[in-house]
This record gives sequence, structure tokens and C-alpha cells, in this order.
Amino acid sequence: MKKRTFALALSMVLATSVVLGACGSSDDSKKSSGDSDKFTVAMVTDTGGVDDRSFNQSAWEGIQKFGKANDLEKGTDGYNYLQSASEADFKTNLNTAVRNDFSLIFGIGYKLKDAIEDVSKQKPKNKFALVDDTITDRDNVASIGFADQDGSFLVGVVAGLTTKTNKVGFIGGVKGAVIDRFEAGFTEGVKAVNPKAEVKVQYANDFAKADKGQQIAAGMYNGGADIIFHAAGATGNGVFAEAKNLKKKDPARAVWVIGVDRDQWDEGAVTANDGKEYNVTLTSEIKRVDIAVEDLATRTKAGDFPGGEKIEYGLDKNAVGLSASQDNLSKDVLAKVDEYKQKIIDGDIKVPEKP
Repeated sequence: MKKRTFALALSMVLATSVVLGACGSSDDSKKSSGDSDKFTVAMVTDTGGVDDRSFNQSAWEGIQKFGKANDLEKGTDGYNYLQSASEADFKTNLNTAVRNDFSLIFGIGYKLKDAIEDVSKQKPKNKFALVDDTITDRDNVASIGFADQDGSFLVGVVAGLTTKTNKVGFIGGVKGAVIDRFEAGFTEGVKAVNPKAEVKVQYANDFAKADKGQQIAAGMYNGGADIIFHAAGATGNGVFAEAKNLKKKDPARAVWVIGVDRDQWDEGAVTANDGKEYNVTLTSEIKRVDIAVEDLATRTKAGDFPGGEKIEYGLDKNAVGLSASQDNLSKDVLAKVDEYKQKIIDGDIKVPEKP
């Protein structure tokens, strides 16, 4: 008797649910079904932040392009970023992205390697991608690498041919395998076209301290350098600040910055004391993190996730090299850059990865 009473009550509840669903919940039901099939993507920044005008920002631009191309909106149901104020935030942010059920989670920068190794081991069903370092011992992590040394060689050619003082500078963020490639390539490029030039190298030991970058740049410019190439993330914003200060005070002075990761032409714009507009960005060594991130997200959405593999992006894919803003470069310099670019692609020049 009790079983029959329970069965009758259950039937009435189910019938009521069907009626209510038919009256007012069909849209929600369809939304839930559609959401389960939606491909979503997130990125966890390093400490430079998403608006560092460099590496993280380029990655975010790539994710935004992917989102727009696939009719996704910013948020947990589409694409988003999680900002890391310190390295202690890396694992927390990765786990937050996992809890939000993002289909693919990017870690932007080699500093996230340890965190991704830990979280990906704990969450084998989730897909992760590490930018600028390598994890190849698990199927749920893809790695993205860049031939930074080749692009840096080309901006070294620019610096070596452009300097009037035969003194140029390189400011790195934090010493390590990735920034070693920038330093090595730049130095080799300068020496290839100007053996007499001196390359001064200094590290800020941080990717997010613009004041430190400005301090180092001031010392280099005051020491006679007329061109500085930075590979320092948001710390590099201070290099631009110092160059613009000098240009503002003395418009006749040749003072240049070579940007990194994305076209940093806008960062070099300055109005000098003579009322005229100038730009201290000589060129930028672009590292098309945006291309790589968008490409991997597209592949993964299509069911082609390269887990356990490292995808390398270089000159042949136009993923590294000079920026499109070239107003401050002569035709002769650009011709020489093209010459060396082809030599690298053809294998005639092998650019070292370590200084």
C-alpha cells in the first residue's frame, strides 16, 4: 500500500513538472543543453597582468579574437582571464578556472610551469596549455614555444645599423632560459652587422616594476647608449617613460626603444618641448602570442588538442620578427633585415639560444 501511494505521488510530481516545463522553462532547458556543448577558454596571467602592453596582453588579444570568431562572450560561459598579483596566485587561479569548467586553460609564461604541472596532474580530464615552456609527459597539457632568438637577432640587426654611438642596451626581466634567447639573439644580431658596437646587459629581476626599468634605462642612456631593447614585460614600460622624458627635454637627441612581444609603437609617442610629435619606438620584436593562443584554441575546439606535444612558432610562421610599424626604419635597414631573415629560415644562420 505504501509503495502504491508513493508511486502515485511521484507520478503527480513528474506530471506537474512536465506541465510547468512546457509552460515556462523550455528556453532554460535549451540553454542548458547548448551550454554543455559550448567550448570555453580561459587564461591565467603571470604577475605582469593582462594590461602589461606586452606578453600577457598579446595572449589576451588572441583569446578575444578566438571568442569573437566563435560568437562567445566574455565570462565563464565564453572566454575570460584570471589575473595573478603574485606567483602565489597561479595555482589558485588555475583551480578556479577548472571549477568554472573552462574547456581549455592557458598558463601565460614559463613561471606557471610548476603550477600547471601540479594542477594538471590533479585534474587529468581538464585540458591545459603552457606558453613559453615545456611539459610533454602528460596528455592533458600542450606546450607553446617561440624562436625568440631569431626575432631578437633581427632587431639586433636594426640596432647595430642604427646606433650612432655604437652603444646599445638590453634590459631583461628575470634571468632564465626564455629571456636568455632574447639576449643571445639581440647580441648576435648587433655584432653581425656592427662588430664595434658595445651591448650593455642588465636585468631588473622583475617583470612588473616600471620604476626599476626606468632606473636602469636612465643609467644606460646617460652612459651613452642610444638604443635599448627590453624583454621585461611591464617593467619595460619604464624604459619607454625614460626615453620619452629625454626626448621631451631634448627633441634633437637620438634616443630609441625597441619594444617586445607586441607592436609597442603607441607606447613611444611623445610631445616634446618644441611642440612637435615624436615617437621613440624604433621597432618592436613581436612575439605573436596572440596567433599561437588563437591557433591552439581553434585546434582544440576542432578536436585536435596536441596533448603531450610542443608547438614551435618562428619566422616561418611570422610568429616572431619585426612589427608592422616601421616609420623610423630606413629602406636599407629593412633590406638588411629581410636578408638575414631569409638566411635564418634557410638554415644558413643558426642563432644561439644562450648568451
